[in-house]
Amino acid sequence: MSTSNARRDSELPTDDSTSPAQKSGDCIGVVGLGHMGEALALALMAQGHRVLAHDRDLRRVDILTAYGAEPAYSIAALSHCSMVFTSLPNDTVVGSVTLFAGGLVDVLGHGAIHISTSTISPDLARRAARYHEDHDQCFVSAPILGNPELARAKRIFLLAAGSTDALGRSRPVLEQLAERVFDLGSDPGRANLMKLACNVLTASTLQSMGEVFALLNKGGIDPAQAFEMFTHSLFDGRVHKAYGSKIVERRYSPPGMAVPLAVKDLRLALGEAEALAVPMPVAGVVYNRLVALLAAGCGDLDWSALGALAARDAGLDTLPDMEVR
Repeated sequence: MSTSNARRDSELPTDDSTSPAQKSGDCIGVVGLGHMGEALALALMAQGHRVLAHDRDLRRVDILTAYGAEPAYSIAALSHCSMVFTSLPNDTVVGSVTLFAGGLVDVLGHGAIHISTSTISPDLARRAARYHEDHDQCFVSAPILGNPELARAKRIFLLAAGSTDALGRSRPVLEQLAERVFDLGSDPGRANLMKLACNVLTASTLQSMGEVFALLNKGGIDPAQAFEMFTHSLFDGRVHKAYGSKIVERRYSPPGMAVPLAVKDLRLALGEAEALAVPMPVAGVVYNRLVALLAAGCGDLDWSALGALAARDAGLDTLPDMEVR
């Protein structure tokens, strides 16, 4: 194994309480092996679960296989899994993997549980639940609050919603992955609406922090000093600490939440707001600021790069990462 692989192995969380029964029990599928999906697969394996890994990029499957997962080179290969997690980027991909011919609804067995950790529209979550129910399967929405690094450390939060049976059977596994699992009831769409609301709050906080750091910087106050004061007084929340440090340190890559995904999430939130007749003027401004990052060629940066955009607009030194690519 390469040096980089050895280093990643050393970072795998371990759990001495893993039982032999768990190690030999039913397999769990993971579909979508990006940063978060890979972290979930590794965390499941660290808990002793037998994991089948699938991604349309077969190189990602091979990487997980090297860590002990079993390869699933097609959706059909997941047919004997009792539970399948999906970690996919948007409604289109989740729908294609789940609802269409050859998707999870077609291949999973009776009673199997599909757990979607993706940030998708409430409407798609409800449609997926109906499709699975029609095939005597279960669907749970469990979008994640946190990033891949937190997932590897079991410090994410899961917002879970689904039928009483599905939540009851999936909760022991969900609790192995998260610091806390929030039960949002039987409507899967509620979990996704809650996740969209959380992302609106986070993005609005990033925009505000970026503006404030730019103001203080131009006024002669070191942003690092300001960050220390903020996070040790009234603004000591996890979002302020985690993303404020990225803004102060200009650490926008690699992204925990890439800008295009943040644009998608704010767009979904604004769509729900329109449908429910809820004005969200701040969310609209932040959505356009994220689009401005895309226009500046910053689609591969973390959404905390809103701080870099605020600095640029304030006439401060342009960051190298802000150059148009």
